[in-house]
Amino acid sequence: MQNPFTLAVCAEMMFRDRPIADRARRIAELGFDVEIWDWTRHDIDALARSGARFSSMTGYITGTLADDAGADNLLRTARQSIPVAKTLGCPRLNLHGTGLDGQGLPIVKAEVVTGPMWLKALDTLRRIADLGEEAGVTFVLENLNEAVDHPKTPFARAADTLALVAAVDRPGLKLNLDLYHAQIGEGNLIALCRKALPHIGEIQVADVPGRMEPGTGEINYPAIARALKDMGYRGTIGLEAWPSGDDEVALDRFRAAFTV
Repeated sequence: MQNPFTLAVCAEMMFRDRPIADRARRIAELGFDVEIWDWTRHDIDALARSGARFSSMTGYITGTLADDAGADNLLRTARQSIPVAKTLGCPRLNLHGTGLDGQGLPIVKAEVVTGPMWLKALDTLRRIADLGEEAGVTFVLENLNEAVDHPKTPFARAADTLALVAAVDRPGLKLNLDLYHAQIGEGNLIALCRKALPHIGEIQVADVPGRMEPGTGEINYPAIARALKDMGYRGTIGLEAWPSGDDEVALDRFRAAFTV
């Protein structure tokens, strides 16, 4: 058996008793790429010296997709994020429908996503794709869930993020398909992967319930891994999960689930 995917691990959620650069170093020593979230909270030079290969990072500081002022902020802070990504050699910069606070709640809540909001989001993402292509990086739009972690976040469902990314259809913008969030909100994960495949920039995983490593909940990740291999996916699988116990045991379980 072998691993056809590049495996990455979120340093924000593993080895939390260590400084972030030490977390990145240990994750890299174990053979994984590294994901980080808000780069403004970290010593970028220390991360760059860690020896880690970075997979993705948050690609903005503030902003939203669907209103004029928020879109301008998103573009402005996305532009600020690009030099940091270049310093880290990080190819993907992650976006959401709106900025999230420290508890993962939307800065701008949406009771209803209207038609004009969809049109504004498309315009914003076309501008983002321009920026990514000019800079040689890929912005990825992540789906979330409203039921447990991110209530009233606009464009949260995988169906929404896929529709937006497919409508833009540009190399500077891809989908960050988070299967943990999709399981809570939509399910039918293998069919979702197959439908989204042409637009996927990265896949993220955690089990449900609890957002811990594969094997702790209801999602059959080995079956999903086989299906992804069969449909030709050869990209990054990122573990964005809390360890159920020992961190290294959790990473072993993650690796085993995606070794097919």
